[in-house]
Amino acid sequence: MDISGHRYKQNRYQQLRGFCYAAAAGSVSKAAKRMGRSQPAVSQQIHSLENEMAVALFMRRGSRIQLTHDGELLFEMAMPLIEQLEHLDEQFNHRRLEVDEGHIEVAAGTSTILYFLPKHVGAFRRAHPKIELHLHNVTGVEGLERLRTGLVDFAVGPLMTVPADIEFHPIVSYDPVVITSLGHPLARQKKLTLGQISRYPLILPPRNLSTWTMVDSTFKKHGLSYHVAMEVGGWEVIKKYVELNMGISIIISIGITGQEKLEVIPAGEFFPQRTYGVVLLRSKILTPQARRFVNMLLNAGELGSE
Repeated sequence: MDISGHRYKQNRYQQLRGFCYAAAAGSVSKAAKRMGRSQPAVSQQIHSLENEMAVALFMRRGSRIQLTHDGELLFEMAMPLIEQLEHLDEQFNHRRLEVDEGHIEVAAGTSTILYFLPKHVGAFRRAHPKIELHLHNVTGVEGLERLRTGLVDFAVGPLMTVPADIEFHPIVSYDPVVITSLGHPLARQKKLTLGQISRYPLILPPRNLSTWTMVDSTFKKHGLSYHVAMEVGGWEVIKKYVELNMGISIIISIGITGQEKLEVIPAGEFFPQRTYGVVLLRSKILTPQARRFVNMLLNAGELGSE
């Protein structure tokens, strides 16, 4: 074992600390007072430093000290390091709790990014313009995978089932609606039934997404057959083809902006609400930046239908 190297690692900081304080104050006794140590102890630290570095750091004239050329060079190099180390705990805690800078990684589906998140992202960006927000456009399954592997801080969107290692914090629920082209026969029905809906060709998102599962399980539960005429990605695309009377669809009311040329028929009687919320990994500790965004989302409004 290298005893001298071990002592170096233990003592060099204190040696440099005593030297820098003495150089800054022009007095060993003032340095000792600042450090809460005796003057002989600080003098010994400086002498040891000079011996180990084989240089004279001070010219001594009685009680007065003055830096040599070597002392000035070492002071210039060492003082910034001592100041940083002296304030390391304070700076570390400040940076650790700092939320004005940094980045957040969020997993979300297309509908969540397009319809649900914009107003929340806008509010967060106005409050924290220096925090970078990265939205990962992925499916629900992919979002859980990225959450578990640490690629994202959290996910946002609906969650049909909640695994044991996941927390789901609901924010708001939306009702399903049937959308058809203008003047469609379903829009003229006084009382719409699930059987009537099942008779028309459907335009649905890909079958690996939750909307398809919702529609399929509802029809099967009531023993009704149905026909999917088209499978396309994204509600905006679906709405366009429904406008062209190529089929009807069942989407969530959050996807209706009011600018569409569509018939919009409430369907909450037949299909379940879709609840959007924050998806967290139980074992993951959020960064202060991510926690701030999560709190903003959860405080956005009480759980309810829109």
